[in-house]
Amino acid sequence: MKQQPSTSELAILKALWQQSPLSAREIHQQVEEHLGWSYSSTRKTLDRMQDKGLLQAFEVHGLKVFEARADKVATLAAYTRDFAERVLEIKGPVPASFFAGSELLSETELKALEALLARSEEQKGDEKGGGDD
Repeated sequence: MKQQPSTSELAILKALWQQSPLSAREIHQQVEEHLGWSYSSTRKTLDRMQDKGLLQAFEVHGLKVFEARADKVATLAAYTRDFAERVLEIKGPVPASFFAGSELLSETELKALEALLARSEEQKGDEKGGGDD
């Protein structure tokens, strides 16, 4: 993932990861209470997210609907790694068991997240270690 979504963009992605595709009005109804936004703010954010490549839009029966293009597992892995390092100052691997109670992730997605977190930790070790000379 090139750029992590903002907190508000993540709220929209989570709505789309749970049910997709959704119209702008349906997305707004799902995030309105959490974000406290007007409908026009939601529309503007959807447009910006499309420009960033986080969403894709298409028409269904003449209605514009949206789907997430940002991969759920990769996005959550990036957030997890960032939080662990920047906030908690954890330098080693982050256990996927941290997500065990998540309603956002299926068992398969939990396993994929665990593998992705382990892989990113191995890659960081390779970058620091330099290799055998």
